[in-house]
Amino acid sequence: MIKAAYLHIPFCEHICHYCDFNKVFLKGQPVDEYLQALEQEMILTLHQYPTNQLDTIFVGGGTPTSLNEKQLERFCESITRNLPMGNNVEFTFEANPGDLTKGKLQILKDAGVNRLSLGVQTFNDELLKSIGRVHRARDVYQTVDNAKSIGFENISIDLIFSLPTQTITDLKESLTQAFTLDIQHYSAYSLIIEPKTVFYNLMQKGKLPTPGEDTEAAMYMLLMEEMEQHGYSQYEISNFSKPGYESKHNLTYWNNDYYYGFGAGAHSYVNGWRRSNAGPLKKYMEQIADGNLPIFQEHQTSKAEQIEEEMFLGLRKTAGVSIAHFMDKFGLDPRQLFEKEIADLIAKKWVEMKDDNIYLTKTGRLLGNEVFQSFLGVTN
Repeated sequence: MIKAAYLHIPFCEHICHYCDFNKVFLKGQPVDEYLQALEQEMILTLHQYPTNQLDTIFVGGGTPTSLNEKQLERFCESITRNLPMGNNVEFTFEANPGDLTKGKLQILKDAGVNRLSLGVQTFNDELLKSIGRVHRARDVYQTVDNAKSIGFENISIDLIFSLPTQTITDLKESLTQAFTLDIQHYSAYSLIIEPKTVFYNLMQKGKLPTPGEDTEAAMYMLLMEEMEQHGYSQYEISNFSKPGYESKHNLTYWNNDYYYGFGAGAHSYVNGWRRSNAGPLKKYMEQIADGNLPIFQEHQTSKAEQIEEEMFLGLRKTAGVSIAHFMDKFGLDPRQLFEKEIADLIAKKWVEMKDDNIYLTKTGRLLGNEVFQSFLGVTN
């Protein structure tokens, strides 16, 4: 049964230098028409692939809160009208510090949104400017204060490390400031330079001074140490929370469970099929206007692919892959299926196996992609 839904709002008031998500400048875009198409996609999808109850809903972008208050209210109403929410649903909205006004916060709160994910990235104002962000550190404090005053009790912020010119001292200072917020969750990612971004173009010209792999590894070790010292448990390679505040929605992905994906460029995994929607707004809206789901690509996953995904997605979690759950799901024992691979990884001290779980060591977390590749192509 499908228990999670992701909804994509592709509009941004500015484009960050590192972002490769499906997004467009807000100005001049058919926002209201897009919201209508998005609602129609929900209706069409739920008719074709029904579910009784969603446990998590995540609205991302783009910048969902770039919608004006009237549009935001309309959008939230369409979600609650069309998606069957459980009583304890985790309902998350992404937002940028600075554009999340008290009025918008109240609309979200009234609609049942109970978790906020803020794109902070760093508390260094010069770095924020250099990566194309328009908010500043003071905006983060104000936004979090406003959210708390309206009653939000589950707030997460995103941080990025290994930014151009960033030092270990810069990261430590950002973490020090981040911990003063007294919030429930942090996500922290190393910068990945993707094609079709400003940073990629600069890198191609030799004009992007990144810290380098050794400094990046040292930053990640610092991050893990600081989070642990401040009472935040690492439950996934890039995610840390206070007890009970793990992101249930993101755990859907790492548990390799099914989820809906609504909106231009959104991805879904339903009944063994992985699909991606048309990305261009015009194409997306035309397909829906014709009464069709806006599918751009689709692929039915084989059992071998599902087994590989179960391993490399599950190993992202600190708890790792449950052997009992794996056997229940596939009727196979991963210790036998991947006997050589697991033995090699244990010998390298990248993976450990204890009780019912196979999981990454701290060193293994630094080398996650190399570990994951060990399980690809083995079951074909």
